[in-house]
Amino acid sequence: MAKVAVVFHSGYGHTLRMAQSVADGANADLVAIDADGNLTEDGWATLNEADAILMGSPTYMGSVSWQFKKFADASSKAWFSQAWKDKIFGGFTASANVNGDKHSTLHYFMTLAMQHGGIWVGTGLHYNNTKASQRNDINYLASSAGPMAQTPGDAGGAEMNAGDLETARLFGQRVAELAARFKG
Repeated sequence: MAKVAVVFHSGYGHTLRMAQSVADGANADLVAIDADGNLTEDGWATLNEADAILMGSPTYMGSVSWQFKKFADASSKAWFSQAWKDKIFGGFTASANVNGDKHSTLHYFMTLAMQHGGIWVGTGLHYNNTKASQRNDINYLASSAGPMAQTPGDAGGAEMNAGDLETARLFGQRVAELAARFKG
């Protein structure tokens, strides 16, 4: 069985809910980036020991939160020693707007993964884009790069869309299965 870690920053609880869904699907360890952009020593050890690292951040102003960026910059120690080379990577994000430039955040994650010599995994899910599609459908927001969630700006994390959370769970499951195959 592969070891999967979900490293994330959550500002208002939405990305935390996504991280929990991803972790449920992957049977993964959650590694929270704190409000100051830091990880514990145990958090760094979990990432170093993982076969797959899944990254999550809200999309703020078209990119990751500054706390996630601080973590990413600190990961240069792992980059220098190529400690994360050939690990499987993926990412997920949430914002208040339907578009909200979430793909910019996912592309940031992809670039970070490539900098580390990683292997990127997308959702592998079809889109629900017919007239019969409903907002609670899986991958309704139609992302191949990684799960996206959209919750109105005045709605809390408990009010997140069930389809977005299920998309995140299925993504975690996919990554865990691929990581196990890659490892084995």
